[in-house]
Amino acid sequence: MRTLALLAALALPAAAQAPLPEALLRPGVDVHSAAHRGGPTVKHLDLDLKVDFATHRLGGSATWALAAAPKAPTILNLDGRDLEIQTVTTSRDGKAWRRAAFQVVPVSKALGQRIEVKVAKGHRHVRLAYRTSDHAGGLQWLEPAQTAGKRHPFLFTQAQAIQARSFVPCQDGPSVRITFTARFRTPKELRALMAADFDRHAPRNGDYRFHLDQPVPSYLLAFAVGDLEFQSLGTRTGVWAEPSMLAKSAKELEDTEAMVKATEALYGPYAWGRYDLLMLPPSFPFGGMENPKLTFATPTILAGDKSLVSLVAHELAHSWSGNLVTNATWRDFWLNEGFTTYVERRILEAVYGRKMAEMEAVLGAQDLRGDVAKMAPLHRPLLPDMGEDDPDDAYSRIPYEKGALLLRRLEEAYGRPAFDAWLNRWFQDHALRSVHTADFLTHVRKHLLSQAPEKAPDLAAWLTEGTIPADAPRPESPAFAAVEAQVQRWSKGDGQPLEPGQPAGYDMDSPKRLIDPTGWSTQEWMHFLRALPDLQPTPMAALDKAFHLTDTGNAEIAHEWLLKCIRAGYEPAWPRLERYLVEIGRRKLIVPLYRELVKTPEGLARAKAIYAKARPGYHPMAQGTVDGVLGVK
Repeated sequence: MRTLALLAALALPAAAQAPLPEALLRPGVDVHSAAHRGGPTVKHLDLDLKVDFATHRLGGSATWALAAAPKAPTILNLDGRDLEIQTVTTSRDGKAWRRAAFQVVPVSKALGQRIEVKVAKGHRHVRLAYRTSDHAGGLQWLEPAQTAGKRHPFLFTQAQAIQARSFVPCQDGPSVRITFTARFRTPKELRALMAADFDRHAPRNGDYRFHLDQPVPSYLLAFAVGDLEFQSLGTRTGVWAEPSMLAKSAKELEDTEAMVKATEALYGPYAWGRYDLLMLPPSFPFGGMENPKLTFATPTILAGDKSLVSLVAHELAHSWSGNLVTNATWRDFWLNEGFTTYVERRILEAVYGRKMAEMEAVLGAQDLRGDVAKMAPLHRPLLPDMGEDDPDDAYSRIPYEKGALLLRRLEEAYGRPAFDAWLNRWFQDHALRSVHTADFLTHVRKHLLSQAPEKAPDLAAWLTEGTIPADAPRPESPAFAAVEAQVQRWSKGDGQPLEPGQPAGYDMDSPKRLIDPTGWSTQEWMHFLRALPDLQPTPMAALDKAFHLTDTGNAEIAHEWLLKCIRAGYEPAWPRLERYLVEIGRRKLIVPLYRELVKTPEGLARAKAIYAKARPGYHPMAQGTVDGVLGVK
């Protein structure tokens, strides 16, 4: 996709009506998957695996049905990473099998292996017997001590963006959509779950079967094995968790059914049957993962007051934007996450009110400004220059928040009714398809921008420039304005006379006299801590004494507070900081703390000492990120 052609086509005032150039409409190549090299495309997977907790390996077979039987001998290209391919066989009818030649070609550390299978004319089925490595990047094996129950081991997957290839030989790109069946054999005392259809009432017998008839990309392949129980949240919603976490999880997530109904009212029927959640151990590297029918979620959202359920709204929104309509390449990631972040806030508004949605939007805009400032220039646009690096290396809030702002800009320009009509049509016209940014441009120009071309934003600037456009919406929160007023009042001392030795600007003895957090939500606390200037240890101690921030059980508030503690050199928080970094593996929460620590020699030494304890409990994806921050090899 050529940037100059894009700029020429979209920067003109009449861009909403002018035909798009052929160079822009040409689909981009998915350089992150061997499937782009040509040959057959896979259509259906039959997976049969044994889960071995002793060796930390999966072993068994993956049987692929091709989209069409080849009319001549050909090469099937699959992705892998550290897979041990034992044998490959092919078949015309899925009954009679014969050995096939294959080779495993190392590609790069980021992309892994290319598995080349020679497929005979007319052979539509390909079966690979294989074993995963004991360090597969998409798997995390937990010892009993790392779980809530402390009695049984646990396994879960995380396939996004290109980690599915570490546990299944596949065409690991979001443009290749597949249906599947799966069988997992596990220890009998454990239960296997998968993001698919299955019998929720099946007994624990060590043999579990699943199927999904709607085609999804490989990054949505997801399963878990552990001591797991279920509690219903509604007619089509429920939560799975370890027994000791189940009641707490169900209470926090009790509004899930209402969220599903609210989203349907906005954007049409939920297409996946059930919407359940799996509460994972705290080492899960993300807040959530939108695996179809079974969202994986971090326990860090269990704040006790539903203040962090925006994550559920986000993962539910993916059932429309991401799972139903999917980015075709990882360069188009904003089509997943920007749309989802926009829809998330519409869900929050419908269920919890405009106040909560706008607070989340303001916090998101703050995150966006921070990431635009610190990301490499090539990674700042909505359409970044990713090359063949691991897409995860370019991860930031930019596709989420800048993408959501673009959609909000369109909503404000054309009005919510017209925008919602277009967005509904977008989901309907592209259901169960993978799309490029070029598809978005064609569709939005035809079905929305053409209604009033003069209102169209400069889409070229939004997509290709590494800044926040001047016409970007600016979310505002009256609740946050009230919080800022209290910050200002405290920082100025409210005009009170200073006591001998008291630093100017703060009422050290009693922050409660000038700060009243009664009724504050998590979002207001987060904004309060972000709005505070960097402080010295004495005012930090006053705040801590007044509000017990070091001991807060809310993971998001603790994150913001600990950042302040590191900058202030507030030593009473060091034990809490260590516990936080050892007990939590969510990258959004831990990586900024490590980055703040390494800014000083003392902090770097502290970070390395903590990480030596924490690293064994982190997911491989979190390990890779923190290794880079600390320079660990």
